[in-house]
Amino acid sequence: QVQLVESGGGLVQAGGSLRLSCAASRSTLSFNAMGWYRQAPGKQRDMVARIYSGGSTNYADSVKGRFTISRDNAKNTVYLQMNNLKPEDTAVYYCNGDIYPRTYWGQGTQVTVSS
Repeated sequence: QVQLVESGGGLVQAGGSLRLSCAASRSTLSFNAMGWYRQAPGKQRDMVARIYSGGSTNYADSVKGRFTISRDNAKNTVYLQMNNLKPEDTAVYYCNGDIYPRTYWGQGTQVTVSS
């Protein structure tokens, strides 16, 4: 069973930074892709950033230039560095990992950005 455990959420003022971590129960190299999604109240869960097995990344337009996804294979951990946070970034952030054909999710961590 694959487990993904997020940490690092919290309350921050607009313009501030947070770093989210996602610790995997198996090697991050075994995933085809890993990423971060977010879900605000009453809205659908949307992709924020993804990193693929070869190291390529992609981002939602709304976070480009502010968020950075990275991976530490020695620690089996994926990170999301979030800078210049905005109130509209407030959401529950979920870690996601694909080992085809299955997709795994973490339990989520709350990020709240105050104006």
